[in-house]
Amino acid sequence: GDARQRMEGPPQIRELVVQMEETSIGSTVAQLLLESGAVHVSPGKPFILRSGWASPVYVDVRRLISSVAGRKVLVDAAQAVVRHRIGLQNIDAVAGAETAGVPYAAWLADRLSLPLLIVRKKPLGFGRNAQIEGMAQAGARVLLVDDLTTDGQSKRNFCKAVRDSGLELAHVLSIFYYDTFAESRRTMEEIGVAMHALATWQDIIAQARTGTVLTAADIEKVEGFLLHTSEWSKAHGGISRLP
Repeated sequence: GDARQRMEGPPQIRELVVQMEETSIGSTVAQLLLESGAVHVSPGKPFILRSGWASPVYVDVRRLISSVAGRKVLVDAAQAVVRHRIGLQNIDAVAGAETAGVPYAAWLADRLSLPLLIVRKKPLGFGRNAQIEGMAQAGARVLLVDDLTTDGQSKRNFCKAVRDSGLELAHVLSIFYYDTFAESRRTMEEIGVAMHALATWQDIIAQARTGTVLTAADIEKVEGFLLHTSEWSKAHGGISRLP
């Protein structure tokens, strides 16, 4: 009925499920994020991201957990990334980063028939597994899943928790990755993980140019931010570099 259609989203989103094989993962996921209203460009006061950066735009990946068709697109894409970029034989368990990474990790773990873990932001309880919910054999190779990555600092904490519990972690999968902060690339190198993203700003901008979801002014504002991230953030009340 009408309620089910609202949950699944408009026809153009449902059609992406069929189109997954015909287009690249990045462009498909970027189109989904745009069509679902997940990309918000502020008309005035900028967003201050949780990481402290000021930004004229915010990507709300969380809204897609309620879309039946939308989440299928994302899980299809995540499965393809695991199979073709990481290798299913290299993953023993899937871990969801608290909170928004958990549903996507759960759906992916189910699709791949792998154990699911949850990694908390802070320890709860005692012992070396205080930040980990669920069970995996010592030395198991874990894929960490999160909804969004900006400068990568939160991943440092999650990766340390996984490794401190006796598990291995070499790959992180993010639904959306800003891929504009030099700090994020350095962080990933420092903690020794490969970042895999379903979509980046490059994908969003390319798709936005072909559609009507974002105006030309919106695209210009976002591009200005992406070209001069640190300067833009500092000029609008955010941090300009990592502490």
